[in-house]
Amino acid sequence: MYHNYFLISPAKMEAKFTGDAVISTVSYGGAGEMSKSVAVIACTVMAILYVAILYAPTLILRLPPSDSFQSYMIRRFICAGVSSVFSLIACSLILPIQWGKSHLSDVYGIRLDHIWQAVIFPLTLTSLMYAGTLILKLLLLLDLAQEDRENGRSLSLDIIKNAVHEFIESISSMASNISAWRNYFVAPLTEELVFRACMIPLLLCGGFGTYKVVFLCPIFFSLAHLNHLLEYAQRSGSWLKALITVGFQVGYTVIFGSYASFLFVRTGHLTAPLVAHIFCNCMGLPVIISRRTGMITVASVAGLLGFIWLLFPLTSPHLYNATTDNCMCWHRYCSWS
Repeated sequence: MYHNYFLISPAKMEAKFTGDAVISTVSYGGAGEMSKSVAVIACTVMAILYVAILYAPTLILRLPPSDSFQSYMIRRFICAGVSSVFSLIACSLILPIQWGKSHLSDVYGIRLDHIWQAVIFPLTLTSLMYAGTLILKLLLLLDLAQEDRENGRSLSLDIIKNAVHEFIESISSMASNISAWRNYFVAPLTEELVFRACMIPLLLCGGFGTYKVVFLCPIFFSLAHLNHLLEYAQRSGSWLKALITVGFQVGYTVIFGSYASFLFVRTGHLTAPLVAHIFCNCMGLPVIISRRTGMITVASVAGLLGFIWLLFPLTSPHLYNATTDNCMCWHRYCSWS
């Protein structure tokens, strides 16, 4: 049922606007249509597997508990990798792909073309949401420079060399930090592969509207963070505190997940949400208000307005794709320009 290739020619595409999305009415030339229920079930299984497999080493394989935090995290990295590979394979079997006529990597948005656009534009757009944070960091740097001047240390070549050396050392120490690998590489990569590259094509080909997919996909994404509830409850000794913490985390993941899904659907490029994910993990929560100066709030508001103004122009499908014709069902950006 799912072995035919959904090739959409301009003559067969009739774009129409519904209450929540621009959807393409497509003639499939006799191909079986993928159902919404299949897409939802597949996404649910992938979300559950992504979390459940983390506990497989001790619960299923009966391996002894890890003797160090590093070995514990490496186990989790392997489990997340296995889950991602399983999801990619399962997705390739469910989606209507005609082998030999479509590159599987293109289905998942794994591409090298338009790579600089997929890095620079989403990174610029995402950084606008951190305008207040960036201004605060700049003010802190200026304070350090002022302290150096007051202590008789003027800006010199030696100070610049020391700063560069410290920066290189911090990068080097980060490369050997297992938590840094989790936050800036493994978690963003595996989560984007499963929750964007796999789930979004399934939901789009299942017939969901564009905006429904953008806001539905993060629900599956947030489910992957509910496993922290018991962990926080045991750590804090209070279910109420755990519920508040996890509730806030789930809310944040829904907001970010919607933005990441928007980037993936609009650009058709996995690099776009991936760099946004890594950048947000590096920056943490945006600073909106600071007692230090009202400049932070002004910058945050200005950044938000700039983000809204540039959201669609900087994610225009034409910036990331050589053509928007002859698209498949997972290429919704063709009808969302």
